[in-house]
Amino acid sequence: MQEFHGLSGGASYVAAEYGAWAARPPSLHGDVGSGRLRSKKGVRSNPACHILQGPPGRGPYNRVVSAAPTTTTASNRALFALWIPFWLLMLVIAVEDNRDDPGIRWWEPLLWEGSSLLVATGWLLLQRRVSARWNADIGNPWRWFGRHAAWLPIIGITFVPLIYGIRHGVYAFTGEIYEHRPLLDLFFYESIKLLLFAGLWLGIIFGIESFASWQRERERLLAVQKHLAQFQLAQLRAQLQPHFLFNALNTISSLMQVDVDRADRLLSRLADLLRATLQAGERQVTSLRDEVELLRLYASIMEERFTGRISLHWKIDDEALLASIPVMLLQPLLENAFKHGVERSTSPVTIEIAAHRDGESLQVTVRNDGILGDAPGAGIGLRNCRERLAVLYGSQAKFELESRRKHGRGEVIARLRLPWQRYLA
Repeated sequence: MQEFHGLSGGASYVAAEYGAWAARPPSLHGDVGSGRLRSKKGVRSNPACHILQGPPGRGPYNRVVSAAPTTTTASNRALFALWIPFWLLMLVIAVEDNRDDPGIRWWEPLLWEGSSLLVATGWLLLQRRVSARWNADIGNPWRWFGRHAAWLPIIGITFVPLIYGIRHGVYAFTGEIYEHRPLLDLFFYESIKLLLFAGLWLGIIFGIESFASWQRERERLLAVQKHLAQFQLAQLRAQLQPHFLFNALNTISSLMQVDVDRADRLLSRLADLLRATLQAGERQVTSLRDEVELLRLYASIMEERFTGRISLHWKIDDEALLASIPVMLLQPLLENAFKHGVERSTSPVTIEIAAHRDGESLQVTVRNDGILGDAPGAGIGLRNCRERLAVLYGSQAKFELESRRKHGRGEVIARLRLPWQRYLA
């Protein structure tokens, strides 16, 4: 069982629920989080549709993890895509083998193979009707084949009389008699053929059903992982917003006893910033244009605090403004520049925010005068930034924090590279 790290609250509960579900026998997999489907006949379990429920007191998450019945249709399509060409080939071979025999009319090979096709298809359709119950044992091949093998005596007893009954009936309709070998020899000969035929097609059916079962499990796991990622992103955003608000209020608090008018202006701008943040709602991504507007609001608060100590430059390409970017991803980078650049310096500090498209990537850079602290990148904001990038983009995104000397002064550069995606509102 895969372990899920770094999750708490709703996410860890979902991980635990999925772990408990995966440890159950396949026949009990219809009860994740006590999920149920309601029908007119009452409440019934559905192993193909799981509703994620929250912990006691939190209510259900109401997220459908998987809806697997459609894979049964796909399995049937795949099976009959093999079944029909197989019997067409058998019919063609039968006609070709007897084409030069003057004692056999053209329709007789079609009747011989057609009667077998008709009865075999009937048994196949019956198997497909009961397959949903038997496929619970698909993970145990011996049991699955054993269930089917138990029907072979019944199939053998009915198969020969049915196909030869059809042939006798058609021959009788034409006024002729269908002649064949003695019944004992006939049953022995046809039973051997039937055993080989059934073994072949049971193997094919097992392969198709196994693949369908693997697909269902894969889709189910991907759905669970997707919702876990959503829970984790929600946690990260919930973690970031109080952290940002605390720092902003702390800035205002430091001015309350010194300059009430400036503190009032800062509160007004903080309100504008919070309003803009709330307008983003629960979206995980926004356009770089909107993200830059949030940055400008935040920068105006910090410029008011550090009046005369900041030189702020914006170098944002017009094309880059159309890019998609996670909401409030850049705010911790700019906050880091103020905290470790401006606060620790007594001389004016230059901060530059740049963004441009680089092929199939969006590159954002935040530069500031100063040096990195003792534990660079260990703060909540930057750690949050890395974790969000890992959840949303995996290895496609890259975040680097670099310190270097330039013109005798220290310079800190935060580089962010994301896959280029045009934002669609």
